[in-house]
Amino acid sequence: MSGHSHWATIKHKKGTADARRGKLWSKLCRAIQIAAKDGGGNPDMNLKLANAILDARAESVPNDNITRSIKRGTGELEGVSYEQVTYEGYGPGGVAFMIDALTDNKNRSAAEMRKMFENSNGNLAGAGAVRFMFQQKGVIVIPVAAAGEDQMMNDVLEAGAENMETAGENYFITCLVPDFEAVKKALAKKYKPASSEIAMIPKDTVKVDEETGRKILNLMENLDDSEDVQKISHNFILPESLLGK
Repeated sequence: MSGHSHWATIKHKKGTADARRGKLWSKLCRAIQIAAKDGGGNPDMNLKLANAILDARAESVPNDNITRSIKRGTGELEGVSYEQVTYEGYGPGGVAFMIDALTDNKNRSAAEMRKMFENSNGNLAGAGAVRFMFQQKGVIVIPVAAAGEDQMMNDVLEAGAENMETAGENYFITCLVPDFEAVKKALAKKYKPASSEIAMIPKDTVKVDEETGRKILNLMENLDDSEDVQKISHNFILPESLLGK
């Protein structure tokens, strides 16, 4: 299992409490606002916005929230101005992290990130420190209930994707970035994706022991709880003993 699908499976098992869901909605609305600001408020003409809306609807974000976020992005409504920033660092056991964030205060956000890493026996590093360990891929997630594994694999390969992994209750399908839209459209003819995105996938993964894994889980949960954090890329694989925790 790749690092990308690994943490997604753990988060699914942990469930979503009301407070966590509220933070998730806030993050998704920030992403919509930035996408609308960068490329306009029409999702038919703005792929980034279309994907952000798809992600929000997959998490049951109300349509009113989505509409307001678009209008804040286009300037039709007043709103907080967010900046995009990527942090790189090393977590417990030397595992690599890349964190995409949207923040209204870069100094505050950087200080919070640094503190979280240091409290987990890791360290925030400079730009480029771990980026070479990852590669961009298109990632499409489809529930396993949609089709059997053999059928899904046949459809995935026919659509032009590179690979498919089964993790928990989902298929994680990867493809080259230039093929992303074509693969997504081909699969959408038969299936309804749970999510789709351009993600940073680790070139190699690092298996960690249980003690290190517990420290990593604590760091991941703290990062997830930050409203600034949009996406976390990493290269760790936890031991089986921690997968249900």
